[in-house]
Amino acid sequence: RLVHLDLKGAPPRAAYLAEVLPLLRALGATGLLLEYEDTFPYAGPLRPLRAPHAYRTTVSRALVTQENAAVPFILWWFPNLSFPLQFVLKHKEFAHLREVKVFPNALNPHKEESRALVKAMIDQVMALHEDLKWFHIGCDEVYYLGEGEESKQWLQQQDNTPEKLCLSHIKAVASCVASSYPTVTPIVWDDMLRGISEETLAESGVPQLVQPMIWDYTADLDVEGKVHLIEKYRRCGFSKVWFASAFKGATGVNQSLTLIGHHLKNHLQWLKVASNSPADVLEGIALTGWQRYDHFSVPFTYFHCLLPGGYSEKIKENVEKLLGMSNLETETFMSTSLGTFPGSNILTLVTQVSFYLKSSVDELLERNRYVTGWFSPYHRKRKIIHPIIMHHFQPDAVSLLSKWNAVVQDLQAAMEKVFHKCTVEEWMEENVHPSLQRLQQVVDDLDKA
Repeated sequence: RLVHLDLKGAPPRAAYLAEVLPLLRALGATGLLLEYEDTFPYAGPLRPLRAPHAYRTTVSRALVTQENAAVPFILWWFPNLSFPLQFVLKHKEFAHLREVKVFPNALNPHKEESRALVKAMIDQVMALHEDLKWFHIGCDEVYYLGEGEESKQWLQQQDNTPEKLCLSHIKAVASCVASSYPTVTPIVWDDMLRGISEETLAESGVPQLVQPMIWDYTADLDVEGKVHLIEKYRRCGFSKVWFASAFKGATGVNQSLTLIGHHLKNHLQWLKVASNSPADVLEGIALTGWQRYDHFSVPFTYFHCLLPGGYSEKIKENVEKLLGMSNLETETFMSTSLGTFPGSNILTLVTQVSFYLKSSVDELLERNRYVTGWFSPYHRKRKIIHPIIMHHFQPDAVSLLSKWNAVVQDLQAAMEKVFHKCTVEEWMEENVHPSLQRLQQVVDDLDKA
């Protein structure tokens, strides 16, 4: 039972991860799927890939080996290299390895240098993780693969197809792992495999190299369809499969809060798939926690989670006890219980901002008759206002601004203990500044008028 940490979105500080890992273990996790992207401490020629907030090698090694843990426990570690490599191909040093010159979405599979890059990245990640059994090589949503000039020439040759190109790419990356690390099994996301015929899959040799991770994050997941897909994969030669549900993310490109009920239904559907599948086919499940839709999109729900292994009132009570919450809401974004889990104060403050900041500012600026009638953009531009009218809403505007400045200040302080400055800055600019700046501007315009 893996918890997926999407570190490309809002990578937590190492100290916070050290607090959270024992909680994840207590909630039932047996492993971590680490999607590093640019937070891995790449070195040498790969150093340009490191973000300014990348984990230091010593810190990463301490986390992986769980040194100095207050409570010793065991977790399996599953590094994930998210091929396609947006976070690599955006850099000018590696732009010449793009499949399509203008898009950093896919690696050119025909260049020897591409394979050398992949091997160098795998070797550096493997060097930090000892005793690995699995290595996730991504390979999902490889858009534009086959649209580069070299690929177009390759596809003109007899019997070559986009599906075979995709499979050869997966095979090359998986072989890179298998040849250097024969005891490690590569895992791939399965979306690029689903539509490929059984014959083509079987002939490719890919089923002998990798284990597919079947992902679906919907609340009404098609159980029967998933069982048939598993049967197809078995017939093609895959020995084992993984499932991937979601405990957060994947429900809105800029969503700030997690609706637990949606993800709970998703998990329960996956449990039905498991109970209807052959007992020996399932290797495990990864509970994904996406922070962004891709490397270039905005961040959404930050890290806070629930790990049900089935569901009952007894399990709900146990989770509430572990999270220090008197009542865990599953069917609403609003949480009336504060909680004591690491970062719970952030959840409380984010809930306030998400539900009340924009609505309270909109109420004052767009539905207050004194503002809309006597302090319109026309009046504000010319610094004109009737003195009596000011008394009807200036105190409210000043009071509201003071209140939200205090809340945001508390939120910023809480977030900076968990996240790096760049993450906090991005979240504030996306979710706080637009409304707060509107309010501040009205207060300033009132002073000038």
